[in-house]
Order: sequence, then structure tokens, then C-alpha cells
Amino acid sequence: MPQRLLLCTDLDRTLIPNGPQAESDGARERFYRFAERPELTLAYVSGRDRALIEAAIGQYRLPMPDYVLGDVGTTIYHPDRAGNWQRQRAWETQIAEDWNGLGHAQLARALAHLEELQLQEQARQNDFKLSYYVPVQADTDVLSARIEASAAALGARLRLVWSLDEEAGIGLLDILPRGASKHHAIEALMRHLDFNDRDTVFCGDSGNDLEVLASAVPAVLVANSPPEVQALATQQAGQAGHADRLYIARGNFLGMNGNYSAGILEGVAHYHADTLDWMGFASGKAAT
Repeated sequence: MPQRLLLCTDLDRTLIPNGPQAESDGARERFYRFAERPELTLAYVSGRDRALIEAAIGQYRLPMPDYVLGDVGTTIYHPDRAGNWQRQRAWETQIAEDWNGLGHAQLARALAHLEELQLQEQARQNDFKLSYYVPVQADTDVLSARIEASAAALGARLRLVWSLDEEAGIGLLDILPRGASKHHAIEALMRHLDFNDRDTVFCGDSGNDLEVLASAVPAVLVANSPPEVQALATQQAGQAGHADRLYIARGNFLGMNGNYSAGILEGVAHYHADTLDWMGFASGKAAT
């Protein structure tokens, strides 16, 4: 059993049951009790900003995390017991170097000639996350090249994170500093807290989690994740030599269906079977 464990989890459709699949009865309550263990350090890793994460914590009765890696990994917060969210400014100073001193507004002006890009609402922007709506039919390879060329002329190094709002039928693009991502933020937190791959687990569900899912960090795809994401993650993890670091929840774990928080618990138990005691289950029962 690890003496301590860093659990990093995505929110929407991973911990938060806001997808079409059913949530196992009692699974989120079981997760909440698991998160209270003193051996566990809990980090939420999300594309949401602080306000939306706080709203989700209240709406879905989620445990207060020890750390929040928000805005697609461009912000790191440490909520304290008094409810103050301490922003880790050293991380933002580090990733700022990739934008070569450019501010959010300057970079947006440099890309204003690209008609396919429509700026998202101000609430969805931050100092190091430039977010756009993009037509679903847009050629993302061609558009990526044009964006990179415009930024390179200014000495800026970018990371482009493409995703899809299926409900709205619109493409999404987050433009970040090259050294900013969910994966980079997780690695920064691991170094800060002195965790390694043996005592860290990441859980996710979607395409913007792929970089972490295919990495050396032990990762879990919840059972409600799309089949195409499961296939891509399996392929990329195998190509990277990390096939043994990816687990896809399948349900039938202690009576739960593997969706959302049930999949998180199943995946943690896969890597660390002795944590069944931490979850309130008998350790003699084998994990799937």
C-alpha cells in the first residue's frame, strides 16, 4: 500500500455525472469519504475556471480538493481550510516565457485575421488561455499551421488544444503557452509535493486528457468515456511504451458500473488494491 497517494481527476463527465450514462447509486458518496482519508491528496484537473469549479463543488456535493489545476492547466490553486484559494503565481511566471512577453490581448490581435476563429466569452478567457469557437467543418490541420505561423512571427510558442462541444455542435480551441497543459501542471504539482509515478493516479474521460492518459503517469479512463477516446488512448499509450499505465474501467467492481466516480474508485483499486480499505471496502475482496 502506498503511504500516500496523489489522485488527480478531471471533473466534467469524469467525477461529475453530467453525461448521458447512469451514475452508480452511492458511488459519489463513497468517493467523498475516500477523499477524506489523510493519506490522499486530491487535485481537480479541469478546463473550467475557478468560479465554475466552485459552482460544481457546490452543485454536485464534491469534496473540497487540496489543489485545483484549472483553465486547462494554466492555473494552479491551493484551497486552504478557511476557504481561501491561494493562486500559485510561480507556475504562471514559468509558463509565461513561452508567450515571449505577449499578453492575452496582443496574441488575440495577431490572430484576428483568421476568420474561422471566434473568440469565446470573456469569462472563458484568462491571462494564459485564449479560447475560441471554431466551425466543426474547419480543417484543423491547416488552421493549426496558420495559427502557429502567426505566433512564430512574434516569437511565441503555443499549445493548441482542440475539442468539441457535442451538445452545441461547435468546435472549441484553447491556445496556451507551449509548456502549459493538464499534463505539465500535474507534473509540476508532483514535483512540488514530491510525488512520483508510483504514488500518483490520473482519471479522465475525453480527448483533452489524452496527453496524460498516454503518459508515464498511471491513468484511468472511466467506463462512460467515448469508445473513440478509449481507442486513441490505448493506441497512444502503447506507442509511448506505457500500455501498462492505462486502465479502462469496465464496471462490475464491487457492484458499481464503472461510470464517473465508480470508475475512478475502480481504477485506483486496480493500481493500488490495498486502498480498498481507504474506500471502506474489505481489502480481502479482489479488485478487477
